[in-house]
Formats: sequence, C-alpha cells, structure tokens
Amino acid sequence: MLGLIGKKLGMLRIFDSNGTAIPVTVIEAGPCRVTQVKTAEKDGYNAVQLGFGQKKEKHLTKPVKGHLEKVPGYLPRTLGEFRVQDVSGFQLGQELTVEIFKEGEGVDVTGTVKGRGFQGVVKRHGFSGGDEAHGCDSKRVPGSVGSSADPSRTWKNMKLPGQYGNTRQTVMSLRVVKVDTERNCLFVNGAVPGPSNGRVLVAKKKLG
Repeated sequence: MLGLIGKKLGMLRIFDSNGTAIPVTVIEAGPCRVTQVKTAEKDGYNAVQLGFGQKKEKHLTKPVKGHLEKVPGYLPRTLGEFRVQDVSGFQLGQELTVEIFKEGEGVDVTGTVKGRGFQGVVKRHGFSGGDEAHGCDSKRVPGSVGSSADPSRTWKNMKLPGQYGNTRQTVMSLRVVKVDTERNCLFVNGAVPGPSNGRVLVAKKKLG
C-alpha cells in the first residue's frame, strides 16, 4: 500500500468529543517526492520510491547523486519505497503530502528501535532474576542452560544475554486520529518504534 516517509516528533494526548483522552504519536509525514517508479517488467515488482527531507549536495555519494539526477534540484535526506499494485498514476518529481491519509483509517508504521547495546537476560528478555535475600548468589543471571550428558550442548534459540535493540520493527493497524495538513502532521493512536526525530515509514492499511 502507498504511504509516506516521516519523522517521529513525540507523544501527547488529545481529547475526543466525549472528553476521552487518546494517547497519540505525532509524525511529520512528508511532503515526499517520487524519485523512482519501479515496474514489474523492469524491476520484477511494482513500487514507488520516495524521498523525504533535505540534504546538502556535499554529503551525498556519487551513486546517489547520479540516481537523483532524474529529479533535478531535489536532494532528499532519506529514501524509501512502497509497493503498490498499479504505478500508472505516479511520475518522477510528483509530490505526495499528508492529504493521502484520512481520519479513522489504519496505518502500519515501521521504524528502528533504540539500540541498547549488550544487555543481560533481565532487561533483554524480562527475566525476574533471583531472590533478593542475603543468601542468594544469583541476582540477575540466566540460570542453568545445560542439558546434562544428552545432548551435551546448549539448545538453539536459548534466551541469553546479547545485543538488544537497534532492530527494524513494524507496528500494524494503528488508527489515524487526526490529520494536520497545515503542518504535515499525522496523529496516530498508540506508540510507534524508534526515538524522537527518528525516521519512520507510514503505510496505508485497511482496518478490519
């Protein structure tokens, strides 16, 4: 489904007509411009590549500069693509704004969660840890992971300490509460992956 590239601004709450507080994430979505139109005949699938933000020319690599020559004068900070069924309605340089979204419709938001480095099992997997008594020697350790003489090894996919965060995740079927066309902002019900000012992809989706 078609969507936009945006920037997560943060979270707040708004009130509906009944006075109910709704937690929302504010996303600056677009405006984005079409930098490439992919077709099934040439690329194997139909998709629209969009650009978001602005970047100085000196910070672009030569391959990216050559790619962006199809849209003169446009130097986006971020590129992303959305698969669509039909690309006949898109052309290079076309601008897409937050107006493609409507209040009440569903969206899938993709972002990169915060990287937390090497973490133990309590923070990484939510283990409860050992007893907080004076005689307990295992406060935040994973505990026994062996399997005796058979098979004499640790099983695969065991929950152990390791790298936590810095992964790409998608939250699906979030509801658009409000569309601010003047400030290019989407108000989405709930939380989305990533830190404030992090780049996100917002794709249209049918709820239900």
